[in-house]
Amino acid sequence: MDKDLLKKDALFYHAKGRPGKIEVIPTKETANQRDLSLAYSPGVAEPCLAIEKDVNDVYKYTAKGNLVAVISNGTAVLGLGDIGPEASKPVMEGKGLLFKIYADIDCFDLELNTKDVEEFVRTVKVLEPTFGGINLEDISAPACFEIEEKLKKELNIPVMHDDQHGTAIISGAALLNAIELVGKDISKVKIVVNGAGASAISCTRIYVSLGARKENIFMYDSKGLIHPGRHNLDGKKPEFVNGSVPADTSLADILKGADVFIGLSRGNVLSQEMVKAMADNCIVFAMANPNPEISYEDAKAARPDCVMATGRSDYPNQVNNVLGFPFIFRGALDVRASEINEEMKLAAVYALAELAKKPVPDIVNMAYSNANLKFGNDYIIPKPVDPRLITTVAPAVARAAMESGVAKYPITDWAAYEMELSRRLGNDNTISRIIETKARQDIKRVVLVDAEHVSVLKAAQIVLEEKIARPILLGKRETIDSIIAEYGLSLPGVQVIDPKNPVDEEEVRKHEVYSNILYEKRKRKGVTLLEARDLMRSRSYYGVMMVEAGDADALVGGVTKKYPYTVRPALQIIGPREGVRKVASTHILITRFGPLFLADTSINHHLTAEDIAHIAELVAEKVESFDITPRIAMVTYSNFGSVPNGESAVLMRKATAILQQSHPDWAADGEMQANMALNPVVREQFYPFSKLGEKRANTLIFPNLSAANIAYNLLAHTANMDIIGPILLGMKKPVHILQMGAGVRQIVDMMGIAAVDAQGR
Repeated sequence: MDKDLLKKDALFYHAKGRPGKIEVIPTKETANQRDLSLAYSPGVAEPCLAIEKDVNDVYKYTAKGNLVAVISNGTAVLGLGDIGPEASKPVMEGKGLLFKIYADIDCFDLELNTKDVEEFVRTVKVLEPTFGGINLEDISAPACFEIEEKLKKELNIPVMHDDQHGTAIISGAALLNAIELVGKDISKVKIVVNGAGASAISCTRIYVSLGARKENIFMYDSKGLIHPGRHNLDGKKPEFVNGSVPADTSLADILKGADVFIGLSRGNVLSQEMVKAMADNCIVFAMANPNPEISYEDAKAARPDCVMATGRSDYPNQVNNVLGFPFIFRGALDVRASEINEEMKLAAVYALAELAKKPVPDIVNMAYSNANLKFGNDYIIPKPVDPRLITTVAPAVARAAMESGVAKYPITDWAAYEMELSRRLGNDNTISRIIETKARQDIKRVVLVDAEHVSVLKAAQIVLEEKIARPILLGKRETIDSIIAEYGLSLPGVQVIDPKNPVDEEEVRKHEVYSNILYEKRKRKGVTLLEARDLMRSRSYYGVMMVEAGDADALVGGVTKKYPYTVRPALQIIGPREGVRKVASTHILITRFGPLFLADTSINHHLTAEDIAHIAELVAEKVESFDITPRIAMVTYSNFGSVPNGESAVLMRKATAILQQSHPDWAADGEMQANMALNPVVREQFYPFSKLGEKRANTLIFPNLSAANIAYNLLAHTANMDIIGPILLGMKKPVHILQMGAGVRQIVDMMGIAAVDAQGR
């Protein structure tokens, strides 16, 4: 990605709307004076008095038990170094965001304006009553070691410096599996560690805990081998001195015959010749970011037999801290652990290593477009989108806390605990990532018919840079070039076509071919060849014909035109696939309980009961494509006959009967009000016979277009939910039409949907 563009986009991202990335949201009712009197004065006195009597009740009546402080002084930020506490705040907010989306842990970020170890420790210590855990972040060595050690001794809540332990835990799991795959003994392998900072020290410590022997480990800093003859070793470096070779032994020499290379230094310090000199079936973990010590391609070219891992997401085996810290703190908080000890860290290592050996869920296979993703050289650690992480790592950490005697609130019902973890995070936090990750596996050509709009061009740049799709732009070249220049965009190599003004013989030929195809399709619908040629000057008709003719894989439109303007050519030229009686559409609302699918939101005005049942089948098919089991509610204003003769109630009652007759095993029921669909407790109380059982509906089918359209717009805009759609269902080929004025994020999501849809064809 162009650095200037990245800078511009990143600054805009952080400044747009409410500045920053996080906010505080109330978790209780605040609608009236009674609510406020309970939340504050006079009602708040009661929990205060209860906590005064028993300080442990602070976990019962406040957010302490789910609240982590992300604390830094900005002395070692990412690859930026000592940039100060204020400049570190965007990173700390980002860490808080990851805690929330991966493990439902709330965070306050605290940036401390001090480099004094004692002052830092005292400041954190006096904050202990507020937090359930402390995540130290981006603190330079050797101070980070001293700060963590002192806080662990003086605090009675879990403390972890993720820069030290996060990479150690993830790479430790990867190393265990890599060594198993190559059939070696961890106690005998020769390990070369390039880098001697906080992360390298912690990684090497955990490798020793896993069975590696110090006499087989050779650690290098910028000045050379960590050797007993050196007098400039600070911090924890002396812990890994090795005098079995001369002090001036170079990295290239030490790598001869080495089994494992661990890179935690800087990019491009490892050559292909060095890798070639390593032992058979060597292991190379080049974890410098963004540029690894050696590129994946160069390492594999030099040694096809090597097991390779990096810190990057675009290659196999990404060592990503997000696999660890959210779930480690989740487990620690849930048993009210007094610390995060070595037993808990090792439990996370072994849990991650074992998870990589288990059959991969369809939702992960779908994300990576690999039906046979399995334990092997290119899969030694789980993927970040794996929904099992929270239910695997957190319980392992919690058990280790209990077994090592640091848990103050032991778990007794593990099945119930795993269910609670599953409920904390629905697929809402993974759907967009899964769509985009899957799209990258087989990049498709997506034609954009509204390319004369800045939001479309911004979205095109994103999908191009993120390798989600290969955009094709339709519109006036001069207008597109002008917008690109005005907004500083970059779309190198992207094809631009102006259907009104072909520029070469090939475009003229295509225009005539498309016109003839359209004429053949529509000549008995009153369309003449001359009219077909004229229609081909329309971007919507031209774009749809590109998909029909195989010159594009999918189409996204609708940003600047009314919905019918784009959907009409799609229906005329491509049409529904065999067996589809009515093309329909669905919107996905991203809720805190998981994705909610609504239909039909954009296409059909007047529906019969048979139509509604058929639309429910189309939506269920789409829901299942995300590896989600559909739970379908046929919604209206009546509950199971409570309004016996209402037109809409009767319609949905009949549709439900048709659907249940065709699919008796489905979790589908109605007719019911939306609150009954989404509130299983109330539904179980009044309608225990419902086929939806004890779970919320995730698919709402409405009696008409008006109800569905109003519902999703109200929910999206008043509840400030993210939204994906409308997704067109039942077409022969992928065509998706957005609403007018769709934002960049919506366009990117829809291009991902279109690309994945094209893969499925």
